[in-house]
Amino acid sequence: MIPEPTAEQTDAPVRNHLAADAGSAAAGYGGAAGHGGAAGHSGAAGTGPAADPQEAAADAADSSTVTTRYAPARPVDLAATMAPHCRGRGDPTCRTDASGIWRTQRTPLGPATLLLRQSAGGDIHAQAWGPGAAWCIDRVPALLGAEDDWSSLDLSAHPAIAEVRRRAPGVWLGSSGLVFESLIPAIIEQKVTVLEAHRAWYRLIRQHGEPAPGPAPTGMMVSPGPERWRLVPSWDWHRAGVDPRRSRTAVTVAAVAASLDRPVDAVTAGRRLQSLPGVGRWTAAEVTQRSHGDPDAVSVGDYHLAAQVGWALTGTPVDDDGMLELLEPFLGHRQRVVRLILGSGYRAPRHGPRMTIQDHRWH
Repeated sequence: MIPEPTAEQTDAPVRNHLAADAGSAAAGYGGAAGHGGAAGHSGAAGTGPAADPQEAAADAADSSTVTTRYAPARPVDLAATMAPHCRGRGDPTCRTDASGIWRTQRTPLGPATLLLRQSAGGDIHAQAWGPGAAWCIDRVPALLGAEDDWSSLDLSAHPAIAEVRRRAPGVWLGSSGLVFESLIPAIIEQKVTVLEAHRAWYRLIRQHGEPAPGPAPTGMMVSPGPERWRLVPSWDWHRAGVDPRRSRTAVTVAAVAASLDRPVDAVTAGRRLQSLPGVGRWTAAEVTQRSHGDPDAVSVGDYHLAAQVGWALTGTPVDDDGMLELLEPFLGHRQRVVRLILGSGYRAPRHGPRMTIQDHRWH
């Protein structure tokens, strides 16, 4: 989804509560994996000794494995729940193959590679490598939506959407716990097509990221940390197709990344994001949907979303104000409703009635 230009995306000064902490260490969200039936994680030794003790320690951290088995108390559709965390099929930070779903993360403890595989019985087997492996493993339940509660969402007035939920009970809003990591790609996606945004993201990650730890598929990379993003030269942004406004925003937010990644609720996180120059409502919503599993964040300013929601709920396209009016009865759950509409397989017709369920595929 691509945002319309908004007045919020200005070059206003960075708020003091963020700028003051620009040089502080990144804070983590390291919650314990106590949701559902998550088993304790274990480590396995990696490589043999190296000539340099520091290199040996780094090699061991890179190749050792931390594992867990997460037995959720409710159905989990692994692919659909993880889909928002990947930027297209060519994303160097995300890959799906016969082994499962691979994802790299830059955690507060360092880079990590995470592999998620679902058994026939529904359990999630997770393995992670790298300095941030234990942090990733601890957050597996949250990443797969263990904290996402749909119980108070009333869809009785919209039978078609209720039917989508009935057929896809395992779709949840997961939270990565990483604000800055979701912010850079959202900035790159501002006011351009999906194709342009993905192409720029892939190129920048391959140029300035680092190889994924552990046995990740060839070509997988970990996105750069804040300091590295600040050092990306202007010509690399240009060659990737990122204009000066967006690249300037990325460099600015990298300077306050530590403050952004402090553990706060989704509303506070969104407010902090919108205090930054070049970050408006659309960008903040795109971030908190992923970093916090924000159930109410709506990507206002998107080129296509309002019309899609309007067609689905009324059979008529609407603008952003109309979309917010239609979603008002779902306040507190608006992102959940949007996910159901976008994941239903329904596409807005040129002319026709409101949403009917004809396509049974989630994807």
